[in-house]
Order: sequence, then C-alpha cells, then structure tokens
Amino acid sequence: MRIAVVGTGVIGASWTALFLAHGHEVVATDPAPDAEERLRAALPESDRLTFTADLAEAARRADFAQENGPERPEAKDAIFAVLDEHARPGVVLASSSSGLLPSRIQQACTRHPDRVLVGHPFNPPHLLPLVEVVPGALTSEETVGSAMDFYTTLGKRPIRLRRELPGHVANRLQAALWREAYSLVDQGAATVADIDTAIANGPGLRWALLGPFLNQHLSGGPGGIAHVLEHLGPPMEDWWADLGDPRLTPELTRKIVAGVADELAGADEAALTAARDELLTGLLAAKARTQGLT
Repeated sequence: MRIAVVGTGVIGASWTALFLAHGHEVVATDPAPDAEERLRAALPESDRLTFTADLAEAARRADFAQENGPERPEAKDAIFAVLDEHARPGVVLASSSSGLLPSRIQQACTRHPDRVLVGHPFNPPHLLPLVEVVPGALTSEETVGSAMDFYTTLGKRPIRLRRELPGHVANRLQAALWREAYSLVDQGAATVADIDTAIANGPGLRWALLGPFLNQHLSGGPGGIAHVLEHLGPPMEDWWADLGDPRLTPELTRKIVAGVADELAGADEAALTAARDELLTGLLAAKARTQGLT
C-alpha cells in the first residue's frame, strides 16, 4: 500500500516512520526547500520512501493520504482542494488536525467530501497507539470503516468520535488538566515542578495503565464505581465548583516558562526525550503482555 504523507514536520516524519516500519511505501511531500533532506536525516534509509515537492503527484500515487500541514483553515483548504482533485475515488483523505473540525475541512473538497475525515494521532505517532477518527457531516461509513481498519493494522488503537468537537477528546481531557495546573501556578498554590511531580508520580502512573473510569472503578473496592460516585461524588462536585478559570496573561505565561526552566535546570532535553521514548516503548511492550489493560 502506498501512503501519501503530506507535510513532513515532527508529526509527518513520525507517521512516515510508522508506515515504513509496517512495510508500506510512502510518497512524502512538503513545500519547504529542505524538507526532503530533514526527513531522510530523521529516518533510516529506505527504498520504499520517495519524495516529491508536487502535492498533486503525491495525491495521484496514493492509496491513503495522511495530511499533517499547518493547523490553519486556509492552509488545510489549499491542501485538501488538491488532494480532492487528484486522488483516486475511494482513497481516504485523513487529516492529523489536533483541533479543526472535519466538516470544516470537507468544505474544500467539491468532488468527494465523503472520503474526508480527521485521523488525529498522539505524538509521537510511531510510538503512541491512539488515533482519534472523527468523521465530518459528509463522511461516509465506508470511509470511517476503512480508516479504522487501516489504523488497526498499524498496531494503533483508534477510537471513533460520535460528535465533532474542537480538540476532539484526548486534547480536551488534557486541556482540563492544564487549566487547573495553570490555575494552581497562578494562585501560588504549587510550583511547576511540584505539579509535574504530583502527576508523574501519582495519578499519571495509573493513567498510563487504565483510563479514568476504570481507575475510579478499581479504587471503589467491591462496590466499584457506584461506591465511588455515591461517597466521593458530592465532594468532587465541590472541587469542580472550586476549580480555577485562569487566563494566559503575560504574567502567568512568564511564571510557567520560568517554572519549566527551573525544573529542567540545564538538563539535556534531547536526552530527556530519548529516555521518555525508551520508557514508552518498554511500557507499551509490558502492556501488550498483560491481559485486561486497555
């Protein structure tokens, strides 16, 4: 199968690595002058990877297209108009957009808007299994099924959204946590490092194994989540009412940036990223060996 990877920045390069690792051919395209050089430098040599600066050519050669262009409606319009015109009928056109609605993206496609959807990965796509498959108002069920099946063959864990929402699901959940984290810093209740420590050494460890509902269920003992909601539901509603509503003012932005700099304290960020990815790989392998963990 030949995959057109449109946009070869961080996300596009990671998708490319995943597609190649699963034996697919990739035709990559990106208008940046040094895009091919950067992509090939980031990946092992492969005779199944070709590059073209011509988006129309990549579209014509594709059996599936994964778009990773700028997160701006006008940029998506320009890209999807070309994909829609030149890709063969039936070729799924998937956007990696982290927040744009697929119905908005479909507006650029006058020929076959039914084969357009969002296939939003979690970064880095070559490691993290989640893909959020979001159909638009005009997306066909055949397109949704084809995308879900294709991502599954890559070892991904795709979820289908039943409703279009800005930010989809996972980013909205993250945003809820970030909102309170920023508020706690803004109030002076905790430092950036304290909050990172609290999550990385507390609930974050459990969240890496099971989602929020199953974690709550297991914490309820024999009564499960029904017991948790009965006994902790009322105080949890009080916590919700007390959660912050911060604004990213220049002052708060400076606090967050300074807090991260203090936390890193001159650490080698490339080494930190490599260590993170190594641990992610080990965690995913361990989860794969353990039955019952989602």
